[in-house]
Amino acid sequence: MRSRVGRVVVGIRNNDETTPIKIKSSVQNKLIIRTIGVRKDVILLTDMGALTGKVLKYIGELPEGTPAGAKELLHLGSRDAVDQTLSRLVRLGELMRAGRGLYLRPMKSRFGAHPPQASKVVEALATQRGERIAPHGAMAANQLGLTTQVPVREVYLTSGRSRSLKLGAQVIELRHVPEWQLVLPGRLAGAAIRALAWLGPKRAGTALRAIRKGLPQSELQAMVGLRGRLPTWMAEEVSALANGV
Repeated sequence: MRSRVGRVVVGIRNNDETTPIKIKSSVQNKLIIRTIGVRKDVILLTDMGALTGKVLKYIGELPEGTPAGAKELLHLGSRDAVDQTLSRLVRLGELMRAGRGLYLRPMKSRFGAHPPQASKVVEALATQRGERIAPHGAMAANQLGLTTQVPVREVYLTSGRSRSLKLGAQVIELRHVPEWQLVLPGRLAGAAIRALAWLGPKRAGTALRAIRKGLPQSELQAMVGLRGRLPTWMAEEVSALANGV
């Protein structure tokens, strides 16, 4: 008996025995072998090729680095069928599992497949999940010239739960922090606040004086305007900066 992609094949048997049948189908020129049971006179063979193609098409049309989960694919098939399809595509190398319930399309070039950029994955995840995500204070301090230390792995701060993402061999850590550490994302004032949080009270004053000349007046004013949301030690240092101390 043969099965073609996207077809359902029904056959009739003259006994009630359960017989395993192996079916071959192709996804991206790669062979899949599946065993389906046959019971009570009816053979119902559902080829998963059609769903596989739909899942690949949907995820393939997402912007680079945008993750997808099973719940976002339920318009294509049942939860069990979607879960099985995603797992199969990971085994075949067509998708990569970035975390629990998160799947990504690897980027392909003449040098082979590789994960998307971590920054794009984090940005897309923030948009999808409604989280506020910002670079870790160590990264911010390096950006502002306060340290030459480069983190061993990328760490981001988030309003969501703490967890890790795996992009190939690279591990991205998402670390839950209080809201004040996530203020002004994408701005130098926000980076300065995160850098100060990482440096701590003892080094905050020296760090602020070091970056004062490099920050535009608008960014300095933005920091001053946030004093009510900052911990006391940082609010004092920002106030001293505003007073020119």
